[in-house]
Amino acid sequence: MYSFKNDYSEGAHPKILNVLIQSNLEQTEGYGEDIYSIKAIELLKQKIGCSNIDIHFLSGGTQTNLTAISAFLRPHEAAIAANTGHILVHETGAIEATGHKVISVEVSYGKLKASDIKAALDAHTDEHMVKPKLVYISNPTEIGSIYKKAELEQISNFCRENNLILFIDGARLGSALCSSENDLQLSDIARLADAFYIGGTKNGALLGEALVICKDSLKEDFRFHLKQKGALLAKGKILGIQFLELFKDDLYFQLAGHANKMAELLSTNISALGYKFMINSSTNQIFPIFPNQIIKKLETKYSFHVWSKIDADNSSIRLVTSWATKQEAVEAFIEDLKNI
Repeated sequence: MYSFKNDYSEGAHPKILNVLIQSNLEQTEGYGEDIYSIKAIELLKQKIGCSNIDIHFLSGGTQTNLTAISAFLRPHEAAIAANTGHILVHETGAIEATGHKVISVEVSYGKLKASDIKAALDAHTDEHMVKPKLVYISNPTEIGSIYKKAELEQISNFCRENNLILFIDGARLGSALCSSENDLQLSDIARLADAFYIGGTKNGALLGEALVICKDSLKEDFRFHLKQKGALLAKGKILGIQFLELFKDDLYFQLAGHANKMAELLSTNISALGYKFMINSSTNQIFPIFPNQIIKKLETKYSFHVWSKIDADNSSIRLVTSWATKQEAVEAFIEDLKNI
């Protein structure tokens, strides 16, 4: 059984494991104040092209989202998200559990537009309702689409005109930046967002996300929020080491590029067999539509999510490739699909 279920089934890239082993018995400062974390932060600032940012390492995406969003918002303020947004659908009410409502907006292709955000503002008119304050997007989205620079600039400009915080979930940011359709760089994201994070868990790290806070007013006392939410790891060097290795020789982008390449190989061959897709994706998540009978046969050899029902006889499935996906596994899936 080979898994195309997610991009965190495997452990970590060997380069990361080697450094973790080599540094295992070193005594370092705790809580992210070790030399590895300090070096990783400086390296990330260079890669992003901005020194006036704060960077914090957290263990996972949900923890990053709930810690950041609850820190950025006052008690009566809410987040706006697409109806497919991770904080709305797949985080067990983590944001709501911190006391903040998530306002759902129906969107196309998983992406918010300025007009969607305006509609949410227009629907919340006074102190008898929560106050929309933060705009949450993910790049790529939950269904593999990406934001182009012009789209992100439009959202950013609208947020600044309306005194809203723009927060970008980057759990799979490497895949978005390495997409053949992408025209954004890390420096663009730091310029346009108030805060965002660079996901390591889904791109070669054992665990870890790097939260980048760009807006000065959001930086104050953030380590207090980390500690209160259980996110300030005593053994913080484990996170610092991983991001230092991922960005030292651009390993991060090599791994994301590989994941995208494997997804493209799947897409090209599935299309050649005449199958359609729920959405056209240039990242490491693809959503082909198959007859239910074919899906049942594929499930005897491969693990994946059945994403949505298209009609009585057909469904879309989600295939996710990773930094460690073997090309032989992709070719075997294609061959089995042909034979079926």
